[in-house]
Amino acid sequence: MNATEPTLSHESPTPRPGVPSDLGLRVLREHVASVYAAYNASILVHFGLGAALGVVMYVHRPRWWILAWMAAHLSFGLALFLMPRWHADVPLQDTTRWARRHSRTVTLVSMATATAPWLFISADDLPTTSVLTVVIIGSCARAMQLLWPLKPALYGYTLPMMLSLIAALARQGDAMHLFLAVFSLGYLLFTLRVGGQQHKLLTDSLVLRFENEALAAQLGVQIAAAERASAEKTRFLATASHDLRQPLHAIALFGAALENELREHHGSRNAQRLMRAVNALGNSLDTMLDVSRLDAGVITPDIAPVSLDAMFRSLNHMFAAQAEQRALQLRVRASGLWVHSDPQLLYRMLSNLVDNALKYTAHGGVSVRARARGGVVWIEVLDTGIGIAPEQQDRVFEEYYQVQNPGRDRAQGLGIGLSIVERLSRLLDHPVQVTSRVGRGTRFRLQLPLVASAPQHEQQAAVPMQQQRPAAAPTAPAEPAVHTSPSAKAPQAAHGRVLLIDDEAEIREAMARLLQGHGIAVETAANEAEAIDALGRSGAQAEPFVLLLCDYRLANGDNGLDVGQRLQRRFGLDAPLVLVTGETAPERLQRVRASGVPVLFKPVNAATLLRMLGDFMPGLATRPA
Repeated sequence: MNATEPTLSHESPTPRPGVPSDLGLRVLREHVASVYAAYNASILVHFGLGAALGVVMYVHRPRWWILAWMAAHLSFGLALFLMPRWHADVPLQDTTRWARRHSRTVTLVSMATATAPWLFISADDLPTTSVLTVVIIGSCARAMQLLWPLKPALYGYTLPMMLSLIAALARQGDAMHLFLAVFSLGYLLFTLRVGGQQHKLLTDSLVLRFENEALAAQLGVQIAAAERASAEKTRFLATASHDLRQPLHAIALFGAALENELREHHGSRNAQRLMRAVNALGNSLDTMLDVSRLDAGVITPDIAPVSLDAMFRSLNHMFAAQAEQRALQLRVRASGLWVHSDPQLLYRMLSNLVDNALKYTAHGGVSVRARARGGVVWIEVLDTGIGIAPEQQDRVFEEYYQVQNPGRDRAQGLGIGLSIVERLSRLLDHPVQVTSRVGRGTRFRLQLPLVASAPQHEQQAAVPMQQQRPAAAPTAPAEPAVHTSPSAKAPQAAHGRVLLIDDEAEIREAMARLLQGHGIAVETAANEAEAIDALGRSGAQAEPFVLLLCDYRLANGDNGLDVGQRLQRRFGLDAPLVLVTGETAPERLQRVRASGVPVLFKPVNAATLLRMLGDFMPGLATRPA
């Protein structure tokens, strides 16, 4: 018997990994259900043929014992029709008992019918012998169709009747009866063989079905576990990122204020080094935040015609110093081509590719070029670096995976840049391909739709994204403002005041010190109640607040978006609201984006903050970074 074939005992096949331990019972249950589905038809056919045989025999040769046989035969059929049957609510563990019961029942039916050949077959009545042979063979053929799902029942029904017929025919001894006996024996063997094959096919299909169902269920459990793990990771990273950004935000603000105060002091170089380190750490956190934004689905591409020459100029301006410092050549080739894309997101993709190429190139250089191919444009970033082995070319787009950096050298980045490229590629529908030879270099190719003709009013499409836009902005804009702070205080005080709401005292102090150092009047509040007091004072009308600057996450479960909007409604303020946040949780980022309120992500770069304030506050003048 096949290892997965059900038996009539309580034993089940030896389970394989991923296969349910009760597989044998479940398969047997399907077999039992199949034979009981045809239970009524089986009884009617069998006893109908028996009754017809009895009528023919009585008409042909009236005998009282024929009527008695018919009465007993039909009574037995009525008892079988009324007896309890298997149904779908029968427990699985009772399946074996019902299989045995049905097999015993059909065996008894067959044994009762097996008396007919000995009663009706005679050497001098060939027509009766022929009729009886046809009836029994037909009954067995019908049984084979109905009972092959349950092999013991098939054997129990077929063997007694057919063996009785064969023996009764052979007993007559003449050539015709011997021929019928041999024919019946051949038919019996054929029937059992076909029934066994059909039984095996059905069993194998059921085993495969239940194994697939078990594997699908296991896969569902594993997918659910993976989704829970991913959600937990996202929550952990969001919390950790926020908690890290808070002190880093305060350090950046204090450092920017200190750098401004020491600009003419001999300690200014140390202050500049401090700010470079702070900005480097901030850029790392920004990179992780970009991944959270992309996964959160809070970025909606703004597709427009993009001038590749303008974007390439920005790339060259951004990376020329880095290439020169590493003694590498950076070649950016003009093409005059325009493409359909989101300029900010495309810029981020290309800047990540160029930055990655420079990090992994020790000799030679990096080239950026664009070529038109039919209705598409290929943008290629080529380098003469270490190359990528074929088995690693798919993995380089995984988070934190880096080629030849097992020690996690910080100078080679975090290993997230290409992961962001892959996410943006799917978001923008710009397929990215990589080809490489170890020791010879690597080529990344983006495929973008071509703009047939340049717009009449050409725009500089590679202008760096402002930080308040909740999208994956370049961590290093084309204008190198990341590592610098305004060099001097504003020549005149800005008109109006800023109301700063933040629940952390150190951040309120750092922000106030930085803004006051640039001639901006600041009033601070730790919560909504203190902000209401500040707005309700008599002096608030004479010197109104022109901007509400709110931290998103406040104490006691409040958030700056709700607090700021409530203050605007309560006091009828025209002052715009700007949020500052270190959040990376997808649901919170989606809510901020949906509000349309400008947002700055911690740690806030001082130059970026002052540029934004300059948009809202007339009279604020700062030296361009």
